[in-house]
Amino acid sequence: MASRPVDGNNSVNLIPAERREEILHELAVLASNTANAQIDAMTTRLSEALLRASTACIDPAQARLHFNAASLLKKNRYPFYYVVSERLAAMLKQEVQSAANPDFQPVDTGDAPPSLAPDVDIDKKLCLVKASRAVENEHTERMIALGMRLGGLLGRNPFITAENPFRPYIFLSVIHDAWCEFQPDISAHHLVFPLLGPELCLDMGPILHALNAALVKLGVMPQLVQVHRAADGTESVQAIEEPDSDPLLPRLRRLFPDAAGKEGDKPLSTGFPALFDDAAVVASAARNALLGHLAGPERNRAGLLDELRRDAARIGLGESDDKVLELVAKIFAVIHRHEQIATELKTVLLQLQVPLLKAALVKPEFFFRRSYPARRAIDMLIDLSAGWEPAKGASDSLYLLLVRSVIRIADEADRRPAVFADVVSDLDAYRRREETAASQALKAWIAQGLQDEKMLEAKRSAERQVALRIGTGEIVAFVEAFLEEKWVPVLTLAYSVSEQKPQAVDHALKTMDDLVWSVKPKITADERKELLAKLPSVVAALNKWLDLIRWDDEGRVRFFNDLAKCHASIVRAPLELSPERQVQIALALAKQAAERRLRRQANARPEPVADAFDAQVSALEQGAWIDFGKGEHTRRLRLGWVSPLRNLYIFGTRERQEALSMSAEEVAAALREGRAHLVPGAGLVGQALAEALGIDHGDSANNDSNTSQSAA
Repeated sequence: MASRPVDGNNSVNLIPAERREEILHELAVLASNTANAQIDAMTTRLSEALLRASTACIDPAQARLHFNAASLLKKNRYPFYYVVSERLAAMLKQEVQSAANPDFQPVDTGDAPPSLAPDVDIDKKLCLVKASRAVENEHTERMIALGMRLGGLLGRNPFITAENPFRPYIFLSVIHDAWCEFQPDISAHHLVFPLLGPELCLDMGPILHALNAALVKLGVMPQLVQVHRAADGTESVQAIEEPDSDPLLPRLRRLFPDAAGKEGDKPLSTGFPALFDDAAVVASAARNALLGHLAGPERNRAGLLDELRRDAARIGLGESDDKVLELVAKIFAVIHRHEQIATELKTVLLQLQVPLLKAALVKPEFFFRRSYPARRAIDMLIDLSAGWEPAKGASDSLYLLLVRSVIRIADEADRRPAVFADVVSDLDAYRRREETAASQALKAWIAQGLQDEKMLEAKRSAERQVALRIGTGEIVAFVEAFLEEKWVPVLTLAYSVSEQKPQAVDHALKTMDDLVWSVKPKITADERKELLAKLPSVVAALNKWLDLIRWDDEGRVRFFNDLAKCHASIVRAPLELSPERQVQIALALAKQAAERRLRRQANARPEPVADAFDAQVSALEQGAWIDFGKGEHTRRLRLGWVSPLRNLYIFGTRERQEALSMSAEEVAAALREGRAHLVPGAGLVGQALAEALGIDHGDSANNDSNTSQSAA
């Protein structure tokens, strides 16, 4: 049986051609930013791997080479970080340009690392290919999904791995090339590539997930499916799900091991058809009796399914059918107890008890697949129900749509199962119209949100760069304080204008590195001459940046006075030092650095640990409803926009007359403190199933609410 992946939405990609290349460049930036957060940890692993290799080497010269390489990397973490991040950004930019335009010819910038000897270069390529394949095998599903979405974005066939601009080979080769640029000793350039592999690479999981999720948000193949072609030419379609993404699936498979085909439908060992199987006849009779009960006139009352469960033993209902009845009853029990769903709508939704039970009895895949039409229909009805409040009245357009959809399912489901898909289509069209209108109404808020997130990310990048420099504890205290208090704003400014002035970040980082270098001890005459020669330009660059952030108080004068005294003490220190004295000074400096580093670690505020409320916020999608406030002062607001990096959330009323902008931390805090409550939406069915199966419904609800991100 052959299979091929296709777009499960059968939707036409409406993204303009000129916008597609912009999206590719945005993806390159997203991949680069996601990878940058891992470089420091990867540098530690690489240094440790080189150190281990030094102890395993038989040749003393090679052992010394590995040891020196590990020491160099350990002592110069932030220059290596800078080289890797710059090379990765440039390489990804070039790769996406090639993907967008197959005729693109990369420009030789002259910054390629020195080439290896021919035989070593062949070894390098073989090692990188082998390592990249090992990494690809760990992320097969995400790689396939990304290749399909990139092909869909550009209107081409799915990208194979060799065409994918975000393939692991690119990231591995960047690490090797960065090492060659960073390491001045050419004889040590061959040390790194044999060590690379799944354990010593940037983690591709978060990178690929971020890329897939970004494309999903842009509407590029939100749902991927696999088309299986049997030998007789017939085709069946199955959704591609994220591996192990839903903790419900293992339990459901144990409950319904024959969901793909009932055991009673299989031929007996004697060769007789299943019609003559007594167990199959009994099960069929019991189900027919149950369906007869469902045809009664009082089938819309609360508690109907619980009554049927009590009668299940009397009518001899099979174990599998009894489980179906139990799970569907649990779904409506959860709907009934949630206070945020208006009582009027609960009564309306009760009319779906019988249609959904019949659909689940016929095909238990109702529980397995969130994309199954009957499952999607109840999910969307519950989701949209959250937007209606009794004060709006029964003449409200949303209320009328919900009632009309429920009645349509109740009247037509018996004779036309396709009614579920038709209702889903109508509800989805309504939701898209609402999202478009909300986006237009919140246009000004969204523009401001994008600017705020840009500045927030700029500040985070600035803080990360400064932390890399001061984390070693080797910088004198007054310069360390200056970098934290004044150079973070400088770098924030540089990052915020990097699109218009790409050289700004490089200049600000170089100025900071020059300052850090200038206050380190200089024990040779040549080093002091270099310091005296560089000082005027370093001071001028510092003043230029400090003028831009408008730091004009007496603190600036005090800083430059301290800096001048520090430089003077360095220049005036005795030159003729015995080797013993040099060792003593080095040990004293190392001890001071270690003590300062430990003090920083002790005084540093611990990073907040993400809890269930942070997870709820990260799972929120556009269209979700949240009740802010308590009692009579409660306001129900709809999530109208989520920033690309999920730092900011903008909520608005259904009438789009007012808006509220909050950070992810603020939303999580409001939920944590009881000042806000999530209104149950599309995840309610998953929550009900989780409760019935005895699973912590937090993870299941999150998975269920992220239907659009399957295979991301």
